[in-house]
Amino acid sequence: MFKKIIKGNKKTPKSDSHDPSPYGPPGGRNSGAVSANVVVNHASRAGPTASGANNSVVVVGLNPALPPSGSIEPLPLFRDVPVSERQTLFLRKLQVCCFHFDFSDTLKSPREKEIKRQTLLELVDFIQSGSGKITETCQEEMIKMVSVNIFRCLPPACHENTGQENADPEEEELYLEPSWPHLQLVYELLLRYIVSSDTDTKVAKKYIDHSFVLKLLDLFDSEDPREREYLKNILHRIYGKFMVHRPFIRKAINNIFYRFIYETERHSGVAELLEILGSIINGFALPMKEEHKLFLVRALIPLHKPKPIAVYHQQLSYCITQFVEKDYKLADTVIRGLLKYWPVTNCQKEVLFLGELEEVLEATQAAEFQRCMVPLFRQIARCLNSSHFQVAERALFLWNNEHIVSLIAQNRNVILPIIFEALENNISTHWNQAVHGLTVNVRKMFMEMDAELFEECQRQHAEREARTKEVEEQREMTWKKLADAAGEDMITA
Repeated sequence: MFKKIIKGNKKTPKSDSHDPSPYGPPGGRNSGAVSANVVVNHASRAGPTASGANNSVVVVGLNPALPPSGSIEPLPLFRDVPVSERQTLFLRKLQVCCFHFDFSDTLKSPREKEIKRQTLLELVDFIQSGSGKITETCQEEMIKMVSVNIFRCLPPACHENTGQENADPEEEELYLEPSWPHLQLVYELLLRYIVSSDTDTKVAKKYIDHSFVLKLLDLFDSEDPREREYLKNILHRIYGKFMVHRPFIRKAINNIFYRFIYETERHSGVAELLEILGSIINGFALPMKEEHKLFLVRALIPLHKPKPIAVYHQQLSYCITQFVEKDYKLADTVIRGLLKYWPVTNCQKEVLFLGELEEVLEATQAAEFQRCMVPLFRQIARCLNSSHFQVAERALFLWNNEHIVSLIAQNRNVILPIIFEALENNISTHWNQAVHGLTVNVRKMFMEMDAELFEECQRQHAEREARTKEVEEQREMTWKKLADAAGEDMITA
């Protein structure tokens, strides 16, 4: 109940799951009414009670004055006016769309809200239809209108309200932006403008500049997945269309990751940003620039460290694998990076790491494999003996991959002695029958691979067991002598 009071209406209408947008389900962590000159700043989020939230209509942007009646009137349709007047009508419609409404109360200004929604739909259709190339002035005012609507302080996240720093992001209650009926159409308008063949990048880059891109990136921390989906598509299109912004976008994403890894471990849009990067990495030219390799080492590999990795691991794993497939020499760097951040007590995270490791090994060549196989199989041996059956089982599944088995077979003289003891321990002591059966199969595979080596490892293992037993017996005898001596002293005293 406390969360609901703090966050406002979070109830998810069933109809939202059937979003008609072709770009997937978008959404955000909006406030009801915001200021025109807000700069998004994650360090200080503004809640839904920001200035002006009690007014039924808040006017921002191109025309700061309310109409005398306190309401807005519908404008004629584009098709109902001469072609020569459409640019002027376009500007007037942009003015209407700069009005902000309080969505915390559905009974406030329903007529005005519907007028704005219909006006936004008309603007989207006008841009999409390509019925006329809009002037530079119209483009400038349109980006201003978009900025007024989408750039705002995001409400406090759930953990910020409750103080639960260690709460699982996957278990947090989903927040959906109340003003989404308007916000979605603003995003759709921006997306259609960017992808339109009529949009001249030389003109558009004056308004979609570095400042605009930075504010767009700040919005990726929105809790609403629908909004993040739109932001992902829009930023990806900007990256593709505006080549001049590419280095800046990569650097800005870098900075978001650094702050997430080393400061907050809290960000809603890491998965979406990684999706964009997966596509970007796929387009990297060869030989790969040093800048891109540094990005892998300094940002992508350390992203394995934060606790909420499960939220974005699929996208991260894809990016990492893309690097190895692009440049096979990076396999050693990636595998050693995984080993550096390998979880010690988090079993579910270990399962994710083992899955990613298999994908990386599948793209690894023999020379790179040999560089890292000793520390790698020491870690795999520890996983084989894990009391958590899913970890042990996932580690044993590596032997189902033909490429990995071929790499192991080529280097069996080094690998079998490392993992032999782990295999024997599983057979003799592991509680899970599935793990026991898989271990028997792997042991049999090694026996058929090289019987002589297997017998040598078996002999050495037996010798180690005998020595261990002998040391244990000596320890027990020593303790018995000490106990007897202490008993005699007590009798004598």
